[in-house]
Amino acid sequence: MNVMRTAMLLAFMTALFMAVGFLIGGRAGMMIALLIAAAMNFFSYWNSDKMVLRMYRAQEVDERSAPEYYGIVRDMARNAGLPMPKVYVIDSPQPNAFATGRNPENAAVAASTGLLHALNYDEVAGVMAHELAHVQNRDTLTMTLTATLAGAISMLGNFAFFFGGNRENNNPLGFIGMIVAMIVAPLAAAIVQMAISRTREYSADRRGAEICGKPLALASALAKISNFSHQVPNDDAERNPATAHMFIINPLSGERMDNLFSTHPATENRIAALEQMAHEMQTVSTPPVRADNPVRKSRSVPPTGWGRGGSEPPKGPWS
Repeated sequence: MNVMRTAMLLAFMTALFMAVGFLIGGRAGMMIALLIAAAMNFFSYWNSDKMVLRMYRAQEVDERSAPEYYGIVRDMARNAGLPMPKVYVIDSPQPNAFATGRNPENAAVAASTGLLHALNYDEVAGVMAHELAHVQNRDTLTMTLTATLAGAISMLGNFAFFFGGNRENNNPLGFIGMIVAMIVAPLAAAIVQMAISRTREYSADRRGAEICGKPLALASALAKISNFSHQVPNDDAERNPATAHMFIINPLSGERMDNLFSTHPATENRIAALEQMAHEMQTVSTPPVRADNPVRKSRSVPPTGWGRGGSEPPKGPWS
């Protein structure tokens, strides 16, 4: 998403936030809402990545502690022409991954231990390429700010519910204004947020496939992650559903439909798009072997015990 579209999106969400403030408290409420929106956006811009990583208890790893996982991210970042992001591991049995950060120079990618156990080398590369595509497209900042504003609009809707009956408020539209503030505005904000999230996933899939050079590897990874995500719960995500849009596959249970209220496209549709892309590129899953670029075998992550009594972060996949 280019800078102009991002600015238009944030302007719309901010205007919606101000409109809810106006419906609750008139001009004074609108100005207060504007100040709150500015403060929340400023805070999210500088601190959202740290908050999310802390929320999922992510541990930073390096070339020594997770050599091949770190190497995959380094190679994909080089392919994409991006600075090396910080690399994290989340102790979760559900295979999944996300990216965060306000710009490519301050980005981070995180993969769960479940993902590093379940996927092979090429599939992990595809997933990391997808996440770096989000970084390159600046989706991480856009979706963080829209999630912040959507949450704030919902908060104001709840405020309207509790204080809408007060006859001394400055609501210019009376009962109708309260209904709009409580129901219509939060619903509109959620629809905009989710629709944009779905669009960005398709874009990141395509760019990620270009970065890793293997659309079918990413398609295979999506199929595996989707299958596991409906069998293995992610307790942290269930407690923080507002972060679900950040993951490569929706980490919440029971989300399978590509509909108006889904944060992610249907996995089947994403796989079909990648298979079509592979056909167009006339690629194969394994490139020719060159003397200076031998095929690296896919191996599983050894058990680490980290987060369940162990004191050290995992030593990385295939180490």
